[in-house]
Amino acid sequence: MSGLFNLFIRNLRIEWSEIGEYSYLRKIPAVANLTELDLTKNITFFVGENGTGKSTLLEAAAVAYGFNPEGGTLNYRFSTYDDVSELGKAVKITKGFLRPESSYFFRAESFFNVATKAEDYRDLSSAPVMYGGRTLHRQSHGESFLAFFQSFSGRGIYLMDEPEAALSPQRQLTLFIRIAKMAEAGSQFIIATHSPILLGIPGAEILSFDEGEVRPCRYEETESYQVTEMFINNREKLTERLLVCPCPEVV
Repeated sequence: MSGLFNLFIRNLRIEWSEIGEYSYLRKIPAVANLTELDLTKNITFFVGENGTGKSTLLEAAAVAYGFNPEGGTLNYRFSTYDDVSELGKAVKITKGFLRPESSYFFRAESFFNVATKAEDYRDLSSAPVMYGGRTLHRQSHGESFLAFFQSFSGRGIYLMDEPEAALSPQRQLTLFIRIAKMAEAGSQFIIATHSPILLGIPGAEILSFDEGEVRPCRYEETESYQVTEMFINNREKLTERLLVCPCPEVV
């Protein structure tokens, strides 16, 4: 993978003076305890339990870099709803020296809107663009996301929030290969995920948002890996325990 100076985003810094004193952001421990974050690898994963702030920071970084809050490329400009946190204005980015040849910010919950906008842009083009031989809305959510993503080429910057959401394990492996090869060619990825498959990409940095701070962790230390391994290796015993125990916090 390429060196530090070839990264498109090298550093994230939060100017807390630009965030309200009573903002909910100050109540998210991992985010509240963060002032600066250096990125050193072509692939950086944000991991952690729901509510730990990984998606919040990812979306803020995307907005600070210049992406449309709902997703798309750096050229997309549309809005169907307004749920952007004030963190996007407070995050300051140190960019690399090179400009990306392509770009994409993916949010699972708003990809339908991105696909609709992509179709609108396609209709305005004199040479209609097809994704995997079909328009995006004639494919399943997972198929359309993969087809759209696979249309990008060249060294680019890609921020993704839970890209595995609509993908089968087989499709996640397809995405695994695509991300790994694009990173080797110089692209940069920042991804918030729960997928033990994607987290297994060699050479990536994994940053955990658990335990109230953002810290590096090994693949085997991630909850995604540990819970998956425990379930696969102890399925019968664990299933019996889960179905008998009235307490949901059994693991």
